[in-house]
Amino acid sequence: MSENRLDKILLFLKNHRIATVDQLVKATLSSPATIRRDLIKLDKEGSIIRTHGGVSLNQFIPFQPTTNEKQLKQVAEKERISEYASNLVSVGDSIILDAGTTTLAIAKKIAHIPLRIITTDIHIALLLSEYKQIELILTGGRVDNSSQSCIGNHSLTLLQNIYPDIAFISCNSWSFEKGVTTPTEDKAYLKRYLQQNSKRKILVADSSKYGKHSLFCSSKLNDFTDIITDKGLDKKQIFNEKDYNFNLIKV
Repeated sequence: MSENRLDKILLFLKNHRIATVDQLVKATLSSPATIRRDLIKLDKEGSIIRTHGGVSLNQFIPFQPTTNEKQLKQVAEKERISEYASNLVSVGDSIILDAGTTTLAIAKKIAHIPLRIITTDIHIALLLSEYKQIELILTGGRVDNSSQSCIGNHSLTLLQNIYPDIAFISCNSWSFEKGVTTPTEDKAYLKRYLQQNSKRKILVADSSKYGKHSLFCSSKLNDFTDIITDKGLDKKQIFNEKDYNFNLIKV
């Protein structure tokens, strides 16, 4: 019975982002004392964070998820995002593709177009290397085992000296308050350089990643010209249109 109640508490927090004890009492039909005991247990487990006026889910991501872990998540949303993103690409463009499963989906949709593509992602590079109409550049350098992508000074030096038309940037966590964040400093620096010289800087990130954060910030949301996400953001969006100067697209 207690496990069922804990699941109800976590589901309520997932849907409402923050909750008071009174709200959780009503949602679970339990007593305030019972809810407080449950919250103490969840707090010790690291599942929640106590905030001013209530509690919220702990959305901190301490480690970089692996590519295999991400491949089967939010498949339909990534498909819609990549479809919209691919339609922004024109013949002859120079494109940066960040490492990630959403950018891999974009790569599959633009492989038939004559393009110059720069990527840090080994999976994307292997895919596009088979297409003669693609002029492909892999940034090189040290390989990150979790994402199978290039990081380090070799990649940074290359990215400092190119001026692409579009940079498609992916992420595991984003929010209006904290921006795009990564678990490691290397990844944060790399993402910053990936977009800095591009005419159009586009974040491609599904809504399941919104509201989460890691330790290092790579960019603020207002650093982007566009953000392409899915309509699930409607339930999570906590910023107003007047707060941002990017083009927000929900597909």
